[in-house]
Amino acid sequence: MNVIDHVRDMVAAGLYSNVRLLSSLLLTMSDNNPEFFSPVQKYQLLVYHADSLFHDKEYRNAESKYKIALQQKKALTKTTKVRPAGGSAPSTPQTQCLPSEIEVKYKMAECYTMLRQERDAVAILDTIPTRQRTPKINMMLANLYKKAGQERSAVTSYKEVLRQCPLAMDAILGLLSLSVKGAEVASLTMNVIQSIPNLDWLSVWIKAYAFVHTGDNTRAINAICSLEKKSLLRDNVDLMGSLADLYFRVGDSKNAILKFEQAQMLDPYIIKGMDVYGYLLAGEGRLEDVENLGGRLFNISDQHAEPWVVSGYQCLYSKRYSRALYLGAKAIQLNSNSVQALLLKGAALRALGRIQEAIIHFREAMRLSPCRMDCYEGLVECYLASNSIREAMVMANNVFKTLGPNAQTLTLFATVCLEDPMTQEKARTLLDKALAQKSDYLKAVVKKSRTSES
Repeated sequence: MNVIDHVRDMVAAGLYSNVRLLSSLLLTMSDNNPEFFSPVQKYQLLVYHADSLFHDKEYRNAESKYKIALQQKKALTKTTKVRPAGGSAPSTPQTQCLPSEIEVKYKMAECYTMLRQERDAVAILDTIPTRQRTPKINMMLANLYKKAGQERSAVTSYKEVLRQCPLAMDAILGLLSLSVKGAEVASLTMNVIQSIPNLDWLSVWIKAYAFVHTGDNTRAINAICSLEKKSLLRDNVDLMGSLADLYFRVGDSKNAILKFEQAQMLDPYIIKGMDVYGYLLAGEGRLEDVENLGGRLFNISDQHAEPWVVSGYQCLYSKRYSRALYLGAKAIQLNSNSVQALLLKGAALRALGRIQEAIIHFREAMRLSPCRMDCYEGLVECYLASNSIREAMVMANNVFKTLGPNAQTLTLFATVCLEDPMTQEKARTLLDKALAQKSDYLKAVVKKSRTSES
């Protein structure tokens, strides 16, 4: 074995701190004496050193070293001769253990993503020929295309993931979120469903989440409940979390909280969805429970948005708006796609009177989750706070037409109508319709009582 083999073995063993020290010294040796390592060995060293930097989360430094490594790789077309390191012959042909150029480009894309340079990430992945793209490359491309609003390219990449890995369920959700019909998505998995025993539930799962992404929450709840009743899927924490979120979306806080509590009992380390749970508890005035939830989540991980959001809602409902704003911003920094973090920050900005900034955050939340009513409610409240009743009316009317006449959309429409003396009678009618559909919908009950007093 030569010294490069030892570095490679340490990378394989996960000894990144050791790799970083040794590779740095060896690269300096190479810089001072270019003849000491061949182009092949120099390429290997650069990649291994970059890997160690990536492991230490020094993404900008790692990206620069990966870029140098790719430039070094070009030199390999000019020479295939391998010079022995330190005078000893290599034990295996160097070309057989070279780090993959495709993998290097993928790591560069990961660096760019962590640095929020999504365009650069797409650019480097696009240089990989289509036929050489692995499922993880296509998955990353799909997510990046989706975030950039390039829906057609995103759909193509998600489908390619499913062609190679037909049980890639996050890719299925990606397609459904881009309005690909459930039947078409199901057809991409049909062969594997039919060939493997006990996978018949997957078609129902796809149908359920197709309902979720079209905003048909009631049918989504029914579909997931039918899955949850199956003995083999009973007490699945992900299904329980989805049910909790759906009950929240239809305004059924009681059942939403119940399902979140059940999910916690199934998995005490669950993080996903706990931001919504914290928001619901705060809305019920259970601030001590919110504080305890935030502390528990921070003990699990402070690298997720959820604990910061939960603590933010505890501050928001305690009227510590500046602190809530900071916590919301921190959550967004950790996950720019966190809808609840955007809503928290928007609410804090609105409370501080920074209405235009709040509107930007509510609009982004609405873009990420167009079927969530609280995104629209936040935006309408901003318009009303700035006396933009016309904009509020247009928004409420659009939501009413898009999501249909349910208790939530009727109440939102009524809320705007109450602001104009000319439409207050219409507001009462809308609230009556909302309560006829859902007699215990708290927001409608509160609005109705206020109209009765006036």
